[in-house]
Amino acid sequence: MSDSSSQPDSASAQSPAHPIERLSHGQRNRCFGCGEDNPVGLHLHFRLEPDGSVSAEATPGTSYEGPPGHLHGGIIATLLDETMSKANRASGEIALTRQLQVEYLRPIPSTQPVRLHGHVERIEGRKLWTEATIQDAEGNTLATGKGFFISVMKAPA
Repeated sequence: MSDSSSQPDSASAQSPAHPIERLSHGQRNRCFGCGEDNPVGLHLHFRLEPDGSVSAEATPGTSYEGPPGHLHGGIIATLLDETMSKANRASGEIALTRQLQVEYLRPIPSTQPVRLHGHVERIEGRKLWTEATIQDAEGNTLATGKGFFISVMKAPA
């Protein structure tokens, strides 16, 4: 979409070849990160990797800019948080963010594709420590995140 449109750009993302039900919130999903029912959301589609981690590709778009041509820092944090949330879900837990640490390594262009990757580092009872990265098409790491999460329920199998 152009910047003159009344609707913001939605993030374009590749759908997984085989949808992973346990990574989905359900039919009516208004989640800002992955919800199909949120017209201004990022519409991220994650896939489960063979090692149990999760990944997605996205091109967020100009509606999510801070500095001209680059993603807003809050959107970068959101991408990392959403990726970690899906990693938690892939490990069988629905968990809420308790702490989030973001390291902004390089500016992220708003109209260039990025790869999101997340994995759970450690689980102790209801506590999860999870990490995520954002990389460009060449594999350069643009931002990293570490999160501490508290499980509120088991994810549907």
